Amino acid sequence: MHDDKRASRKRRRFENSWAISLFGTAVGAGILFLPMNAGAGGVWPLIIATLLIGPMTFFAHRGLSRFVSASENPGADITVVARELFGPVGGQVVTILYFLAIFPIVMIYGIAITNTVDSLLVEQLNWGSPPRWLLSGVLIALMMLVMIRGQRVMLVAMQWLVYPLIAALLGVTLFLIPSWQLSFITETTHSWGEMGQALLLVIPVLIFAFNFSPAVSQYTLAMQRRYGPESDARGNVVLRRTTILLVIFTMGFVWSTILALGADGLQQARESNLPVLSYLAQVMDAPFIEYLGPAVAIAAIGSSFFGHYLGAAEGAAGIVRSVVTAAGKEPAEKTISFGVAVFIFLSTWGVAILDVGILDMIETLAGPIIAVVLYLMPMYAIHRFDALEKYRGKASNVFTTVAGIAAVACIIYRIFVVGL
Repeated sequence: MHDDKRASRKRRRFENSWAISLFGTAVGAGILFLPMNAGAGGVWPLIIATLLIGPMTFFAHRGLSRFVSASENPGADITVVARELFGPVGGQVVTILYFLAIFPIVMIYGIAITNTVDSLLVEQLNWGSPPRWLLSGVLIALMMLVMIRGQRVMLVAMQWLVYPLIAALLGVTLFLIPSWQLSFITETTHSWGEMGQALLLVIPVLIFAFNFSPAVSQYTLAMQRRYGPESDARGNVVLRRTTILLVIFTMGFVWSTILALGADGLQQARESNLPVLSYLAQVMDAPFIEYLGPAVAIAAIGSSFFGHYLGAAEGAAGIVRSVVTAAGKEPAEKTISFGVAVFIFLSTWGVAILDVGILDMIETLAGPIIAVVLYLMPMYAIHRFDALEKYRGKASNVFTTVAGIAAVACIIYRIFVVGL
């Protein structure tokens, strides 16, 4: 009896650790700009988006996890599975797309953590601004050191960051309740066309905010090592918990912030080009928000960096492995891992020193690739390959495919019609 209880506790702790890690991967610095985008079209697009994003997130990430589990070789990550199913050329294309969807975001987090900590030192602590090359190098090295030390250390670090992040999001959500302007709900100034356009614009932003695909491959392998044949069933439990956490805390924060700002406040916040917490601190004269803002940003950036680094390193290693194999040589995994780590550090450090302002461009370029890799590619694989035959004929596959096509269409519309 005691052994069963102990095993149950260990299983619950293991699964909750991964649910928290996936949650942390999704909740990056983008959440601080999400309310301004999500509330632009009024209440109805926001309600529709809130209802849709949960099923979209769960089914899409479940499809990607099932794609990773399609290999007969234990321990095969997404890059290996892509080569097995699509062949050498097709697999290399998928691996490159996977890498391009994730790696630019890793670099952005290098810039974001440097700017956030520098602002904290100068504005809140009244210290001088340290040399940017030194500050960025130390911060990026610290985040990467956690990753290099291994998956167990990463999971512990994620929990140390994500639990305070959840508490902070909940704290801000509740703190803003007395400031809610319920007139936002009753406003009818938007036409159906404007609301439709607003929905088209908010879906890509929500996909970014709810995307934890960079960590799905390593998460799936961890499930396989732990549960074997039961990995899909237990993995669905973890994905469901992650999705519920994201919908409750992320959308709760978004709704509370939007209701506190109101339509006019949202417009002014967009024009200020500040993170929503920074704007709230200005207009509400609330020291609580002023000091909590940097803490939320640092926790969000750090936790999301870990998950995105997993995916970027995995994609880069897959590309190098394919090139080495094509040259007729045997890839040395330790050498590849070390080389990939050095490459990611130097490139991220370089853009952080330069303070490259490329966030909009990166989102525009990475968005369609994320939608294709996360939503459409796994559904095509389930339909096309016998290794995934048992997952065919599900209504959720149709939903995910339609959602993926709509997501790609929304992002293309956002790029070419709206002109972002």
